[in-house]
Amino acid sequence: MLADGCKVVAKGTLERGRLTANDPEGELNSKLFHALVGEMLRVFMLLGSIATMAVSQPLDYPKPKKGDVVDDYFGTGVPDPYRWMENTDSPETVEWVKAENVLTSAYMDKLPERAAFRVELTKLLNYQRYTVPDWEGHRYVYRKNDGLQNQSVIYTLKKLSDAPMVLLDPNQLASDGTVAVTSTMVSDDGRLLAYGVAASGSDWNEIRVRDIDRGKDLPDVVKWIKFSEPSWTKDSRGFFYSRFPEPNSAGNQTFAKLAYQKVYYHRLGDPVEKDHLIYERPDDPDLGFDAEVSYDGRYLLMVVNKGTEDRVLLYFKDLGDPNAPNIDAPFQPIADKFEAEFKVVGSMGNRLYVVTDLNAPRYKIVEIDLSNLSRDHWKEIIPECRNLLEDASLVGGKLVVKYLADAKNRLLVFNLEGKQESEIGLPSLGTVGALSGNPGRPELFYMFTSFLYPSTIYRYDVNSGENTVFQKPSVDFDADRYETKQIFYTSKDGTKIPMFIVSKKGLQLDGNNPVFLTGYGGFNISMTPSFAASYASWIEKGGVFALPNLRGGGEYGREWHEAGMKEHKQNVFDDFIAAAQTLIEEKYTNAKKIAIVGGSNGGLLVGAVLTQRPDLFGAAVAEVGVLDMLRFQKFTIGWAWQADYGSSDTPEGFKYLIKYSPLQNIKKGTCYPPTLITTGDHDDRVVPGHSFKFAATLQAAQECTNPVLIRIETKAGHGSGKPISKVIEEQSDVLAFMWSAVSGTK
Repeated sequence: MLADGCKVVAKGTLERGRLTANDPEGELNSKLFHALVGEMLRVFMLLGSIATMAVSQPLDYPKPKKGDVVDDYFGTGVPDPYRWMENTDSPETVEWVKAENVLTSAYMDKLPERAAFRVELTKLLNYQRYTVPDWEGHRYVYRKNDGLQNQSVIYTLKKLSDAPMVLLDPNQLASDGTVAVTSTMVSDDGRLLAYGVAASGSDWNEIRVRDIDRGKDLPDVVKWIKFSEPSWTKDSRGFFYSRFPEPNSAGNQTFAKLAYQKVYYHRLGDPVEKDHLIYERPDDPDLGFDAEVSYDGRYLLMVVNKGTEDRVLLYFKDLGDPNAPNIDAPFQPIADKFEAEFKVVGSMGNRLYVVTDLNAPRYKIVEIDLSNLSRDHWKEIIPECRNLLEDASLVGGKLVVKYLADAKNRLLVFNLEGKQESEIGLPSLGTVGALSGNPGRPELFYMFTSFLYPSTIYRYDVNSGENTVFQKPSVDFDADRYETKQIFYTSKDGTKIPMFIVSKKGLQLDGNNPVFLTGYGGFNISMTPSFAASYASWIEKGGVFALPNLRGGGEYGREWHEAGMKEHKQNVFDDFIAAAQTLIEEKYTNAKKIAIVGGSNGGLLVGAVLTQRPDLFGAAVAEVGVLDMLRFQKFTIGWAWQADYGSSDTPEGFKYLIKYSPLQNIKKGTCYPPTLITTGDHDDRVVPGHSFKFAATLQAAQECTNPVLIRIETKAGHGSGKPISKVIEEQSDVLAFMWSAVSGTK
């Protein structure tokens, strides 16, 4: 019975863990390891007393010029004296960046724990990691990182018993590892690989095509791709994709707002200029398109989105004979109003299986007959229940469904009539990552992880119920020394919020433990347990790691998400502030020992609570944060975030954004805790101007000697595809900065 299938089974506290950092990596050469240990010991001997000095001594910050820009927002004047920093290539900005990096580098060089964290991160990232295999073109494709490789290598094999063959090694594309492969898709005949390439962390991609047997690229190259992957037609003669027009060559277009996207079909051998236009909507330039060919090659399915709004449109076209597809067939609407989310999880013949929150805030699965699109003929296969139906996959004629219950996953197997057949046993309470399977084969691959359990790949047979380990990493980390608890605390308005706490077993609750507190709270993204080298390094040092599941995320469905959007965004900050207060009340720590960290939307979170409650935290790290909420929509893909944030272009939006926008709420004469801001000079998602202006303003306002630093990575973007060497460098700086600020006695 479904109600039983959705019921949460209590299994005690978590006992395993998470890893991030863009695929941690490889076997550490013993000489390198001992050299690093030696470096660490020498630094300890020479700099043992410098940690507190580094935090307490005043810094001589660069003195950037202040302009006289004042924007009028519906009768309210808002100064923006560092507007010129939005031009990252101007001589003034370049000089300021250099000066700030010199200052930050000198500061970091004085932190004795920096070398120790670098050694620990290197150790914890030095293990073989795999992605789940995908079955494409009659072969398996997966990625593997030996440990410390900058980019994971793409492998292929035709049988699991075969020796893997290197399909593509991204490390060969750039000597410094700054070129990443973003997507891969094998043609149905198994001969060709279409793959996306991005340089220096940019969101801009180009699609290339490789002859697999020859190991050489064809002349076909498609540029100006963002947020799109190739999808082959069944005849293997070409693929669908979405692209933007080439940016205007006048001036620096790196951070300009994007023009509208179009869907094309590229036939191999043809020049890109002759690619066939499949779909466009010049009447609504904010629309984005994700077109994918169905498993049997009969249909082209297209999701139409508007920014980051979860509500989408769903169309399809009947390509006819898969081996001679009619790419000019008309699109037909399945859902032609922005009223709900629709995610296609698989198809069998003309039956489409879709996860949707249409009249079901916690999602359900429906079957849609493409020969009769009337909603009266839609069949509800798996109804909504009290747990979030997070994802599903159509595997061997069955539906494998991933549920989320209080930010922890369960995996259930249903037949196509909606009857639960089994539950896939998981090692502990934690997170199921990607599901990989297809309708014609009974095998499912899935990833499982938790805070103390590094990502492990499993293979499950939906017919026999056999569940085996496909690849399990060996990490130099003793998980048995630690434990994970989940507690529930009360936010400002009375809402109950879950929070994970990870620490050594037997931790003394004396109010004196250094705490690494992080969160996100936005864009319907759920924050669930996963192993991260940075988290593990912190708890091995004796600290506590805490992750609250803030409103604005997706942990409890649409209502939870919307409770942290637009005019309700303050709920997210209140939830985070209440998490810190709870950790203090429960005697885990005190205000001087809480280090808060967040990236992107999480950087906004850190910036907002830092300016609202500077007294509550001992250190703050805002990574690639959205920090100027009055201008985020002016750059690159920023306009798309208006679905979550609203916009200062409207009186209503300005009214609530100005109340919490981190940049505009810095108050001169305030003592802010030690603060580190990080960004990449090539970040074309959250443009670096956010961080530049915030850092300059906060440095000018700082009343006390607590440091305010900005770390600007060159040849780096938002984080995707970042080389592992850069990950280690950056995270060792971040952890050392945090630890030096909060590890002293109270």
